[in-house]
Amino acid sequence: MTVRITENLSIDLEHEAWCCAACGHRLTGARENYKTGCLVAEVPMEEAHPPMVEGAAFSFTPHPDFCRLVEFYCPGCGTVLENEYLPPGHPITHDIELDIDALKARRSGNATATDGRAA
Repeated sequence: MTVRITENLSIDLEHEAWCCAACGHRLTGARENYKTGCLVAEVPMEEAHPPMVEGAAFSFTPHPDFCRLVEFYCPGCGTVLENEYLPPGHPITHDIELDIDALKARRSGNATATDGRAA
């Protein structure tokens, strides 16, 4: 009983776990930040944003003193699950938090709206 959440992330409601949609690898508990179960890589800005004009004195690359690129990969198959640009020292964001109990109720057909009507 899985529910697709993003292009590359699913939730296994039976086991309450985040999963890679490509290979089914369980990342971490569904009530936690899925990123904690991922392989994490910080990509150098020069690699992510190479100069568009060779030999130019300027670049569109974000300055590494102000911005870093963090990528999150599935440990099972290596699929990129997410990436984010963060200021140096900023903690990893917790960008998806779902009501797991409501998802389970909806999947089992027992969901009701807050006013008592069937959802």
